[in-house]
Amino acid sequence: MTDPNQKSLGEAIALLLKTYQLEDKFEQARLIQSWESVVGSMIARHTTDLYIQKKTLFVYIDSDALRHELSFARGQIIQNLNQAAGKEVIDEIVFR
Repeated sequence: MTDPNQKSLGEAIALLLKTYQLEDKFEQARLIQSWESVVGSMIARHTTDLYIQKKTLFVYIDSDALRHELSFARGQIIQNLNQAAGKEVIDEIVFR
């Protein structure tokens, strides 16, 4: 006989995140973790800091030329990061 309270590990973790209202933080961390795989290692090496505030990703880049080039690909980067996170986590990127 199976216990109706038994849950898979994935279900238990999802319930825990929901209970403690940590889902958004978890998704934000997943998006930031995927930065290098989305933009590539060369750009990631020039990235000094990343953080998310109010659905906006702030990215600190140590190269003015690279910052300018990334601004042209902003829409595609947003789409790829949200796809990597599995949910729309951000809707804007600010390069600094």
